[in-house]
Amino acid sequence: MEKATLEKATFGAGCFWGVEAAFRQIPGVKSTRVGYAGGSSANPTYQDVCTDRTGHAEVVEVTFDPAQATYEQLLWVFWENHDPTQLNRQGPDSGSQYRSAIFTHGPAQDQAARASKAALEAAGRHRRPIVTTIEPAPEFFEAEDYHQQYLEKRGLSSCHIK
Repeated sequence: MEKATLEKATFGAGCFWGVEAAFRQIPGVKSTRVGYAGGSSANPTYQDVCTDRTGHAEVVEVTFDPAQATYEQLLWVFWENHDPTQLNRQGPDSGSQYRSAIFTHGPAQDQAARASKAALEAAGRHRRPIVTTIEPAPEFFEAEDYHQQYLEKRGLSSCHIK
């Protein structure tokens, strides 16, 4: 029996609790981890990131089976679950840690991310420009355990405001 080849995808779309919950609903997503990426310090804590001085974004790292869930499907979930026109904020949360970002794992993801952003811009669905950044995935720092599957642990279905 051939073992599935899993891939990773990393997204920043505001508070990671609701974003993680959205990705966990997708068939083919094998696991998720919330954490921090894109900053200047090693091993940041939630308290460090909340100062808005480390440069890290709150992100969700998604491990998926591309035979069951395509990267394009994950991109669709990303775009649908936050407002990509808000710079350094989502709903009531503000600061660079809440920025909209796609951290790509390789050229194929980079190309797909840029194509999906261009298609969304061309569709004219948003009145304001899309501010989502697309960049190579930096080192991922896993968030504290109490943040992992936060909504599931508390019996909540969502926390984000779109």
